[in-house]
Amino acid sequence: MKMLVDTSVWSLSFRKHGPSHHPTVAQLTTLLQADEDVVLTGSILQGILQAFRSHSMFRRVVMRLEPFPLLDLERRDYIAAASLHRSCAARGVSVSTADCQIAIAAIRHDCLLLSADRDFERIARLSDLRLA
Repeated sequence: MKMLVDTSVWSLSFRKHGPSHHPTVAQLTTLLQADEDVVLTGSILQGILQAFRSHSMFRRVVMRLEPFPLLDLERRDYIAAASLHRSCAARGVSVSTADCQIAIAAIRHDCLLLSADRDFERIARLSDLRLA
């Protein structure tokens, strides 16, 4: 099964002083060592890369992430993400636009989502999102 890995996990993995000991980092390491299908979205890729101030580190991370395919989003996915956002808001759950897009990408492409962001737990309770 494909695993969509969220920005929060990559950020914990690429910390300046070494990877965090967070359980999601251990899961990512296991996935990579097992050569599992790890994928990204464009917004996840951008979120990871824009955090680096050093050009050399930016280029290094660009190269490290090159092998991971990007999931495509279509017009219907943005509409579904808006609907998901509205549904969450109607139930008193505040979620970001980007998180709704990531959730819909995971749902449509039949991926599990690996994230350290607790907002996705709330989204999963209100949608078909499956978490790792």
